[in-house]
Amino acid sequence: MPGTRRADYLQAIGIDRWLPRIPVEGAASSTLESSAPAGEPTASPAPVAAEEALEARWQGLRAEVLQCTKCPLHQGRTQGVVGVGNPQADWMVIGEAPGAEEDRRGEPFVGRAGQLLDAMLRSIRLSRDSNVYIANILKSRPPGNRDPRPEEVAACLPYLMRQIELVRPKLLLALGRIAAQNLLSSDAPLARLRGRVHHFGERNTPLVVTYHPAYLLRSPADKRKAWEDLKFARSVMAGIPTDGDRS
Repeated sequence: MPGTRRADYLQAIGIDRWLPRIPVEGAASSTLESSAPAGEPTASPAPVAAEEALEARWQGLRAEVLQCTKCPLHQGRTQGVVGVGNPQADWMVIGEAPGAEEDRRGEPFVGRAGQLLDAMLRSIRLSRDSNVYIANILKSRPPGNRDPRPEEVAACLPYLMRQIELVRPKLLLALGRIAAQNLLSSDAPLARLRGRVHHFGERNTPLVVTYHPAYLLRSPADKRKAWEDLKFARSVMAGIPTDGDRS
């Protein structure tokens, strides 16, 4: 990546010094030549069937979210906001709830906070277009962007759990206090949750906490702390063994 583009990304998140980055896991690719005799199929139909089954599960989940009436939030929303990105990504980013623009477009993090999040992700070679999946705790926008209520989280959390199950990420990045506290079942302040590795769910998926981009827009002085969190998350990912098993 050209140095000027890297500088632009860091400038966008308020960081004026670039530090060396580790290669993105899975960025390199190789071409495998088939050893099957001529005229014989080179791949088993089993992987294709598994992919189709996985896609059907995603479609079913999306349909459920869009039709959900489990809490009163559905009455005031334009549409449910499921998620965006690579559904087989190693990184999964989890925020709080959709805002007005997200509610209108049906995609998480597409407003000013989304632009900042994209810059933050690019600074560690991540992109919603290729190697990260982004979702929220809530799938419907709370009125006035207020904090989610416990009963709303309880209604929506099973959808997020299914998303995590389908993506099977190697690392979770929680954005902000509300996302972190709900994922970790904790009432600890954000300052105590940052800077350490937590673990989530039955698979003990590593989870790192940082600031929500919307907060950083209001408090730009903390962008450098967020950059430290991103570097920390990147180092955690670098230490996760590559087993190649996403089944």
